[in-house]
Amino acid sequence: MANVLLIGATGFVGSAVLNELVSRGHKVTAVARNIEKVAKSELLDVVKEDVANVDAIAKLAEGKDAIISAYNPGWTNPDIATLISENYPKILSAAKKSGVKRLLIVGGAGTLFCAPGLRVVDSGAIPEEIMGGVRPLGDFYLNILMNENDIDWVFFSPAGVFDQQGKKTGNYRLGKDDLIVDAEGNSHISVQDYADAMVNELEKPAHHKERFTIGY
Repeated sequence: MANVLLIGATGFVGSAVLNELVSRGHKVTAVARNIEKVAKSELLDVVKEDVANVDAIAKLAEGKDAIISAYNPGWTNPDIATLISENYPKILSAAKKSGVKRLLIVGGAGTLFCAPGLRVVDSGAIPEEIMGGVRPLGDFYLNILMNENDIDWVFFSPAGVFDQQGKKTGNYRLGKDDLIVDAEGNSHISVQDYADAMVNELEKPAHHKERFTIGY
């Protein structure tokens, strides 16, 4: 059993990761804005805290085996670009300050390559209305995380699309920097399978100071 700090536990991805963690018997301290949304469990402590508070997040993380961050200020939040740009470096700082050895981040697909030398974020495939969330997270990965050597981090990029009516199959492929597509050329994954792979990485670390990705 691992003892994990999960940031963003009530979001679309965070809630799936939380369910997977608890179902496997891991102890979780869940950080969320809306703590009333989190179902009670004897394996679960729920804390309302601001991710921008480096000292508070570091204190919550002390003694934990890992931090998983599914932080997202909300796709409809008009300040999403600023909040991601400001808060992800703070999450990284809190993780390093806490002494936790492992940081697993729910990444984005934007920095994956969809053709030689062409990242998804520059391909024109991403709707402009969500670019405010996509590009800053990609910049954090490319400009900050890739230069980070003081903590064992992972940036786990999903496929291009999350299946809205998906389920856990356990039948998926993992890759590194290239967008994974199926036989029809579609890049997709269920949030349940994404969570399954994230918790697999927690339990049996296979990636260190690098990005990896998933798809069918």
